[in-house]
Amino acid sequence: MEILLIIIYFTLSFLLTAILHHKQLRTTVRRPAGNNAPPTYAIIGCLISFYNNRHRLLSWYTDLLSASSTQTVVIQRLGARRTIVTANPDNVEYMLKTNFINFPKGKPFTEILNDFLGHGIFNVDGDLWHAQRKLASHLFTSRLLKHHVEINVMEAVKSKLYPLLDSFASADETTVDLQEVFRRLGFDIVCKLSLGFDPSCLGDRHSFSDEVPILKAFDTAAEISAKRAAIPISAVWKVKKMIGVGSEKVLKDSVNEIHEYIMQIIHERKKEMNSKSNQNQDLLTKLIMEGLNEELIRDMVISFIMAGRDTTSAAMTWLFYALSRNAHVEEKLVNEIRLKYKDDEFDDFKEMTYLQACLCETMRLYPPVSWDSKHALTDDSLPDGTLVWAGDRVTYFPYGMGRMERIWGADRLEFRPDRWFDQCDHQDDGTTKTTLLLKEVSPYKYPVFHAGPRVCLGKRMANVQMSYVVASVLNRFEIRPVRLTEALYLPSLTARMDGGFKVLVRRRRRTDVATCQDKKIKN
Repeated sequence: MEILLIIIYFTLSFLLTAILHHKQLRTTVRRPAGNNAPPTYAIIGCLISFYNNRHRLLSWYTDLLSASSTQTVVIQRLGARRTIVTANPDNVEYMLKTNFINFPKGKPFTEILNDFLGHGIFNVDGDLWHAQRKLASHLFTSRLLKHHVEINVMEAVKSKLYPLLDSFASADETTVDLQEVFRRLGFDIVCKLSLGFDPSCLGDRHSFSDEVPILKAFDTAAEISAKRAAIPISAVWKVKKMIGVGSEKVLKDSVNEIHEYIMQIIHERKKEMNSKSNQNQDLLTKLIMEGLNEELIRDMVISFIMAGRDTTSAAMTWLFYALSRNAHVEEKLVNEIRLKYKDDEFDDFKEMTYLQACLCETMRLYPPVSWDSKHALTDDSLPDGTLVWAGDRVTYFPYGMGRMERIWGADRLEFRPDRWFDQCDHQDDGTTKTTLLLKEVSPYKYPVFHAGPRVCLGKRMANVQMSYVVASVLNRFEIRPVRLTEALYLPSLTARMDGGFKVLVRRRRRTDVATCQDKKIKN
């Protein structure tokens, strides 16, 4: 079916392109002041190249960008929208901040995710986006952050995560998928935050292998929605949706299941509020109080669940993977945790600088979102001179940016948390001492939490949550992978490790506190 649709659409696209080929290309666009350098394009003018690289698109784009003098390429495929892909920090800043208004997500992007995310905050522009962001910002105050960590995160770790990992540590040679552990934990935590409801998906060792229907529905909807964007010809999925076959039928069924699940919670919450028995401070209660319609509330909640669950779980999974391949980093991190970690406090995490560096380094190499696209409203040009035409898809590429030598140096492919520190020399009793301070890195060089007006509202909350979970696990357990083969980074709406991360869990041997305190941590 898909092959037939591709052939039909390819033929029609070819005929249409031939008819329109005589049209003069637009060249009257604004260039940045003082920048007269001609744009450098890497033109990939055929469907075949895209198709041949469909299983390694991330590496393909990274190779193209590395070879480009501007770290920008233009992809032109027959029958597809002209696409500009950039790993140039100046271009990213221009898109996300300087000329933000000219680069909305745009209809071509939002229609791909519309069935799943609807009119949620991550799939809208303009006034609707602004209104949702204003509402959501009340969820990320310092007071509510403290409440969330103390009530939701700490409780989930102590009452759910510790017992589960303890049970696997007690079962000789019993493996567990650590990625799935973090994904289920993340779902429980974000549902408690956004819905005031605990779905209890993490479970125990005996129920952990059981499939959780609502998680399966979320995973399926996310995977099929992401694949829409990767299909060389968008008409393929649109026709399948229209006639209700194949993956589009599966998507519809999964989305219906998600909608029913969320709507049931909304209705139950409204009953609680009417009876004045609700004491929650969650997002759902706030949205209902604002008088929003149920469909918009549903869409907003789905967006927050997706963001809160998958981004943190992906980053933590890749961190433990990186530690398993860099024993010296793990040893240094465990030493810091033993010195500074307290399982009933979260304010100390800002002092755990090596942990912060490890998280940053992980997300540099394995960003939770591999790329993000906007669509130009009007003709424009990027700071590197690349011409942009109205309607162009303009994509910035965090995965590739983390692998650019011109941004991160010759050792860009190495997992090296020390790159996140600056040396600061100071005098102490006539002696020069060196202190390592965490660098302030431009979000346009490291856009893993987006940047500009759409910067992630939950950045601080995500960082505190990841810090607490990682420190709690490393303080109590040793995590060892079953296989030492290289893991595959799998892009979707949010990236994950292909096949999961199978590990053995062992209780960490407690070392004498005095011995730990004698060890110097150079940060």
